[in-house]
Amino acid sequence: MQETLSVTTDIVMPQLGESIAEGTVVKWLIRQGGTVEKDQPLLEVETEKVALDIPSPAAGVLAEVMVPEGTTVPVGTLLARLEAQPMEGIVTRVGGVGVREKQAQAEGDQHYSPAVKQLAREHQIDLAAITGTGEGGRVTKKDLLDYVATRKESGPGIQPSAEARTSRPALSVSQEKYEEIIPLTQMRKTIADRMVLSRRTAAHVATFFEVDFTGIDKFRAGRTLTYLPFVISAVTRAMQDVPLLNASWRDDGIVIKKDLHIGIAVALDDGLLVPVIRQADRKGLNQLAHEIADLAERARTKRLTPPEVQDGTFTITNHGGFGSLFSTPIINQPQAAILGVGSVQKRAVVIDDAIAIRPMCYLSLSFDHRIIDGATADRFMSKVKQHLQQSDWETFL
Repeated sequence: MQETLSVTTDIVMPQLGESIAEGTVVKWLIRQGGTVEKDQPLLEVETEKVALDIPSPAAGVLAEVMVPEGTTVPVGTLLARLEAQPMEGIVTRVGGVGVREKQAQAEGDQHYSPAVKQLAREHQIDLAAITGTGEGGRVTKKDLLDYVATRKESGPGIQPSAEARTSRPALSVSQEKYEEIIPLTQMRKTIADRMVLSRRTAAHVATFFEVDFTGIDKFRAGRTLTYLPFVISAVTRAMQDVPLLNASWRDDGIVIKKDLHIGIAVALDDGLLVPVIRQADRKGLNQLAHEIADLAERARTKRLTPPEVQDGTFTITNHGGFGSLFSTPIINQPQAAILGVGSVQKRAVVIDDAIAIRPMCYLSLSFDHRIIDGATADRFMSKVKQHLQQSDWETFL
């Protein structure tokens, strides 16, 4: 039986956490009228907690986009409609779903996969100018990358297509003052609001300690461990002696958190995310290293889930990764403190009245003076330093 069947799927703003009421459409990764495969990233969504790519629930054509980029809408709002790719042939009905053979591609009509089209947009390349080596002359991803490499070697080639030109982010430029205005993302707005709120809420004070990483360096030799797992281990052990650092302020009193959920600040191209290592005090160096790498990678590729950025009780920021020595980070509310880890550098230090070359690191602690006094903060940092400089790390693997 010949029959035309249209299957439409609604794309709505998902619920990305119990406390999340709205989200912002940052970017449509597939343009209206473009084809998409099942589970291929369809759009990028950002909330006050997390930024992530939303996969397509089915293969088809993005028929209609209702919510443009940069728009913030409540959870459940209809964002777009996806239509199944048109097919024709004999229809077999299984549970009300039509199944057909895919329509044969017309001779000479080139078809590009979504991945190839997305890559072409990124490099501003007209696909019609590329000779494909795939089946039936189809342009493959390798064809496109080879073309890009050749163009870089030979200099600018063809002009970008109209689609590529229109896909570039628009920047408002003042002709009179020669200023460039970069539109604020939802993430940047959230970071700004939270930083100002934190400075206005907490009584910020900072203290600095210098730590000798010689023992850690010797233990790391031949291992793939970074410094961060050692810092987390030392922090969680110090908190057992000074639990006030794992607390928060409340109008009816100071709340001491029994769970040690350590947030790790991860720098992104356009902001910052703080995924959380839960029950960090119960994990050894190897497990901490694995979770740090996994969370950081998924933060950068926008694949974190909302629970993975919630409920942190203390935050560590490794600003030393960019060469910074000192920092006074702003407290991540409603936590009581945040630890900054500077760059580990070899310096001349005095040890037993002799000058020695040692790998040294400055640690900074920004703390809320409403909760923690200076003596308590310094006692905590002394414990952290003591744990970092001890040499028996085998028992903490």
